[in-house]
Amino acid sequence: MGTKTLNIDIKEEQKRALELVKAQGLRVLVCNGTGCIANGSNEVIARFKELGADVAILSQKDKMTIVPTGCHGFCEQGVLVIIPDLDITYVKVKPDDVDEIVDSHIRKGVPVERLLYTSPKTGEHVHKNEDIEFYARQSRTSLANCGNINAECIDEAIAVGAYEALSKVLVANNPDAVIEEIEKSGLRGRGGGGFPTGRKWRFTAANKGGKSYVVCNGDEGDPGAFMDRSVMEGDPHKLLEGMAIAGFAIGADEAYIYVRAEYPLAIKRLKIAIKQAEERGYLGKNIMGSDFNFDIHIKEGAGAFVCGEETALIASIEGERGMPRPKPPFPANKGLFGRPTLINNVETLANVPVIILKGADWFSSFGTETSKGTKTFALTGEVNNTGLIEVPMGTTLREIVFDIGGGIRNGKKFKAVQIGGPSGGCLTEEHLDLPMDYDNLIKAGAMVGSGGLVVMNEDTCIVEVARFFMHFTQNESCGKCVPCREGTKNMLKILEKIVRGQGEMKDLDTLEELALAVKEGSLCGLGKTAPNPVLSTLKYFRDEYIAHIKEKRCPAGVCSALKTIRIEESECKGCTKCARICPVGAISGTVKNPHKIDQSKCIKCGACLDSCPFKAIKQA
Repeated sequence: MGTKTLNIDIKEEQKRALELVKAQGLRVLVCNGTGCIANGSNEVIARFKELGADVAILSQKDKMTIVPTGCHGFCEQGVLVIIPDLDITYVKVKPDDVDEIVDSHIRKGVPVERLLYTSPKTGEHVHKNEDIEFYARQSRTSLANCGNINAECIDEAIAVGAYEALSKVLVANNPDAVIEEIEKSGLRGRGGGGFPTGRKWRFTAANKGGKSYVVCNGDEGDPGAFMDRSVMEGDPHKLLEGMAIAGFAIGADEAYIYVRAEYPLAIKRLKIAIKQAEERGYLGKNIMGSDFNFDIHIKEGAGAFVCGEETALIASIEGERGMPRPKPPFPANKGLFGRPTLINNVETLANVPVIILKGADWFSSFGTETSKGTKTFALTGEVNNTGLIEVPMGTTLREIVFDIGGGIRNGKKFKAVQIGGPSGGCLTEEHLDLPMDYDNLIKAGAMVGSGGLVVMNEDTCIVEVARFFMHFTQNESCGKCVPCREGTKNMLKILEKIVRGQGEMKDLDTLEELALAVKEGSLCGLGKTAPNPVLSTLKYFRDEYIAHIKEKRCPAGVCSALKTIRIEESECKGCTKCARICPVGAISGTVKNPHKIDQSKCIKCGACLDSCPFKAIKQA
């Protein structure tokens, strides 16, 4: 114990890195995350580079540098191009738009209005990034650098503070003080369970002597969730630094990042970052001249949802089939290869360097009494602004949906939010002002989970939503324990029966009994939370289940088996288009006379609805 002198002066490294960034001139940040790549960002970058060599730069800049970044978060508006020195954000940029941006704005100082974000509330263009409602109310900690740096350049990461926190703890040389700071911050696991991070670190560190490991859970299997992926793609050095600090605190010298193989870009950038960090002396042997050694390996998973559970993840790393193991023993005592193991997810570890640098008091100034800091959410569904956000714990659902999300699309009415993915639950209009934190959400029958937020409008069938998530969890069940394997299968059968219009009232009692049995009896956390979408929708939308059963009616008009398509005789002109397009010959009638639909033949495909030029065909 006692302070150490390092052979790397991180402050000098930062100065050097900042000079390199400054020498880039006018920085044009082009989102190069997975979503924007799919929208053509590589082609946008290529066109910028073609034009960049012959550009007279504004703002006293003598050159222009195109910076491919990680995800900016506003995925729906990709490809995003941000020029910080010109205080401008362009959205939905195509390769053909690049010439106009360069000629009009960079050369002449005239913004390209048509490529600016349009607020759904005001209908006006917004120039500044910080004035876009999607960004204006966010507080970014783990995502602070995503979209602002080249994720494949270690100097850009160092310029914004990478490895400064690691240097700080190595100089102080007091592992226990690191754990105390994490405990004091109130950081809780961001992977779903919300277990106090500092307490988990202390449990693992208590197992003195012999080998121990740090494992980063980057599996992220929830449908629509991409929070961890964005950190790995956009700021990988922050994750590596957080893991190294955790390793120093618990006495581990080896670590694994478990990433699903469906994240090829994240894996590529992590490998680049690890190699760069090793070459600079921030990972590997005698880090920064200290006696601390720390090696990080990448383990690619095969995409099994159950491997998001920590003991199943451990089994997968060990080369076994990814299936949960009974607890205790907990991984802190007996984990990877039988040794004490600390497991945290990506977002949790990405918060660690910031806490060490800015202090526990700073971090705990965000959030609520029992849920400190910020949380990332993947905001999707029927909102105007979809994407990745980070807000203080305790932010209300109303703020997220109607301020950051810009409200419901097409002027529709808000109905519900599914939070936490397949392990989460439904929140309704009555929860719009509920502070979003671990404890409040559990009381409401939901959970933070990994942070997925699917917004639903009045046209959403809640029963179908429950069926969708149950189909997912049943399909992903590893099958090891009977309650999950058989319980989810039978719950799914009942839900399918209800959406087919064949349900009975007694099915609701059976559904609840099965849900509670699965919740109580399953081996792992994923099985225990699998019934949450069903239980919460039964609690808040029981009337929709009853409508499906008693009235044989889907209130949202979604369930095809319960649709009735009819022709309004007074409006039908007898044009015969519907009869000609019907794939099963269910429509009959003569020219210029009203037609009829044989309900026994109709398959509710909706083809006639789309074809009728007089809107005489109705659906109920």
